[in-house]
Amino acid sequence: MNTSKNNIAVKTYGLLVYIGTFLQCLFLLAIRCIWGWQFFEAGKGKLGHLDKVTGYFSSLGIPLPHLNAVVASTTECFGGLLLLIGLGARLVSVPLTITMIVAYLTAGRPNIHNFDDFVKEAPFPFLFTSLVVLCFGPGKMSVDYLIQRFVLKNRKCDSALK
Repeated sequence: MNTSKNNIAVKTYGLLVYIGTFLQCLFLLAIRCIWGWQFFEAGKGKLGHLDKVTGYFSSLGIPLPHLNAVVASTTECFGGLLLLIGLGARLVSVPLTITMIVAYLTAGRPNIHNFDDFVKEAPFPFLFTSLVVLCFGPGKMSVDYLIQRFVLKNRKCDSALK
């Protein structure tokens, strides 16, 4: 009887792992699509109003405010599009993460007194998304995966793109 219960537990756990593995690529796709688009929209909006962004960066005491406004806006806009389709996703996650950390250190800093404040700040979902893609990759529903699978045909990198 004990062996029967163990067998059911092992099969149930195996099914859970199988379902979770299947959902992983859908989850990563959803994160990339939702927040890649949000990055794109935010960056596009900033690029369309660089004078206002430059003024805001200047008021925060960010050095070279115009240059940094252009760099941050371009990173968000084009990085968001690359994240959305999953092309160079891990690579583009690095500048996106840096941009969000800078947002926390400059604009968000006075508002953060505890962890709840940290997660309520506007950059949090963007930072979280960048870190998820950096750590877990873009998933199998991405251009990166297609390039690796059909162009590079290097099976050793399979785990890096999951």
